[in-house]
Amino acid sequence: MQTKPRWSLPGSVVTSSLILMGGIGYMAMATPPSTTPAPSDSAIQNLQQSGQAFAAIAKKLSPAVVSLKVEKKAANESIGGLPGDDQSNPLNDELLKRFFGDRMPEQFRQRQAPQQRHAVVGQGSGFVVSSDGYILTNHHVVGDTTKVTVKFSDGREMLAKVVGSDAQSDVAVIKVDATNLAIVPMGDSSKTEVGEWVLASGAPFGLTQTVTAGIVSAVGRNSVGITNYENFIQTDAAINPGNSGGPLVNMHGEVIGINTAIFSRNGGSVGLGFAIPIDMAKQVYEQIVEHGSVVRGYLGVRIQPLTQDLAEKFGLNDHHGILVGEVQKGTPGDKAGLKQADVIVELDGKKIEEAAAFRNAIAMKSPGSRVNLTVVRDGQRITVPATLDKLPETANVVAESAAKPANSWGFSVQTLTPDLAKKFGYSQDSGVIITEVTPNSPAADAGLEPGMLVQQVNRRSVHSADEFNDAMQQDAKSMLLLVSNAQGSRFLVLKPSA
Repeated sequence: MQTKPRWSLPGSVVTSSLILMGGIGYMAMATPPSTTPAPSDSAIQNLQQSGQAFAAIAKKLSPAVVSLKVEKKAANESIGGLPGDDQSNPLNDELLKRFFGDRMPEQFRQRQAPQQRHAVVGQGSGFVVSSDGYILTNHHVVGDTTKVTVKFSDGREMLAKVVGSDAQSDVAVIKVDATNLAIVPMGDSSKTEVGEWVLASGAPFGLTQTVTAGIVSAVGRNSVGITNYENFIQTDAAINPGNSGGPLVNMHGEVIGINTAIFSRNGGSVGLGFAIPIDMAKQVYEQIVEHGSVVRGYLGVRIQPLTQDLAEKFGLNDHHGILVGEVQKGTPGDKAGLKQADVIVELDGKKIEEAAAFRNAIAMKSPGSRVNLTVVRDGQRITVPATLDKLPETANVVAESAAKPANSWGFSVQTLTPDLAKKFGYSQDSGVIITEVTPNSPAADAGLEPGMLVQQVNRRSVHSADEFNDAMQQDAKSMLLLVSNAQGSRFLVLKPSA
C-alpha cells in the first residue's frame, strides 16, 4: 500500500467564525454572509475558452502523434515483466530503469529464469514532422531496435525504418513509407518562457493519444545527467513511461520540445518532466536526414565556470563568462590563438553565461563553421575568430571541469621528476606533484588529490617544491592555483580556514 503524500499550503490563512452565546437561554447562531464572490460570467467564459483551446490543440495534434512499438534482441537475459504478462509488456527493462533507476518497484523486477535469445518489446511515442513520413522520437526508444511499428490515431499501423539515432542528444529519426501525412508544426523553443502553458502528448503505458497540461517550470536545464548535451525544458505537465518521444507543444499548437524523462522516486509523475528543446532537435534531425548521423563542431579547449572568486583573482568586475583552463595543442582553439586563462564572454555576439550552454552551441555548429569569440585577456576585451573542426570520436567539443574549487589548503608537494611525470602521465617537465592531502581537511573536501600537478601559483609558474612553498607563503587571503590531472587543467582558488 502506498502512503499518500501530505500536502501543506505555506502562507495560507485559516479563518474561523466566532459564535457568541449569552442572555437568557441561547442566541440564534446567525450564518455570516459569504465573503467569496460568486463567479462572474466573464470568469466562467475565460475557463471555458481555455478548455476549448486545449481541446482544439489536442484535436489538431491527434493525427500527427504516433504510438511506437519497438522490438530488439536480447541475449541470454531474463525478462522483467508485470505479473501475468509475458513478452508483450510495454514497460521493458530499459525504459523502467530510465524512469525508476535503482528504485524499481518489486513487481517490475526480473522474475523469470535466464532464457535464450528473445525479442524485448517496448513502447514509446513520436510525432510526424514531414508529410512524406519522417518522425521524431527519442534515441532511448528506438536505438538498437530490430523492428519499429508505428500506430496512428486512425488505427493504421506501419513498419518504420530507423534513419538515424543520436545517443548524445537522445534524438532519433524514423520514417514510414507514406504520403500526405498530418504533421506537428515546429515552433521556436528559444522564445519559450517560464510560466507559459504547454501540453504533453504521447502514449504513456501504451495508452494512445493521451494529453496532459501544465506549465513551463524552467528552461535551460543542464547537468541533469540524462544526455551529454543538455538544455532541457522543465515542465510539470505529466510525463510517464511511454510518453518518451512525444511532443511538448505551446498554446499555438507548435512543438517546442520532445518529452524525454522525468525525475521520480516512485515511477510516477511528480511534476518534474524534461523535454529536449525543438531548436536542438531540429539541428540533429537535419543532420540525420542529410548524413544519417550527427557531426559536431570541435574547438578543443577545456573550460570551467567563472566563479566569483576566480573573477576577483583575474581582476574582473563580474563573473559572467567561462574560463579557459587549457587549450589543446593543434586544435582549432590553439590555431585561433586562444590562451589559457582567457575568459570567453560572447559567442557570435551572444553573451555566454554557462559553460554547458557554450559547449552545446559549439557542438551544434557544423565543422568548418567560423565563430567569433569575444574574450577578456589581461583586462582587455578582444575578438578571436576560430574555424571549427570535426569532433574526433575520442574527444570532447569542450570539456567542463567538474571539480569544485578548494576553499583552503592543507597538502604537501614534491618537485616533478621525469619518473614522476611518466608515472602520472604528464608531458610537462616542470611543476610540483601533490604527494599528500590530509584526510578530512578542507583541501580533501575540495577535491585536491595526490597525483595532481600544480603548475602555477597566483599566475606565476612554479618549477620546484621550493618555488611552490615560497609562493604559498605570500601574505594573501587566497591563492590562485593552476592544477592538472588526467582530465586536463583548471584553476582553483584556495582560501584558508576561517
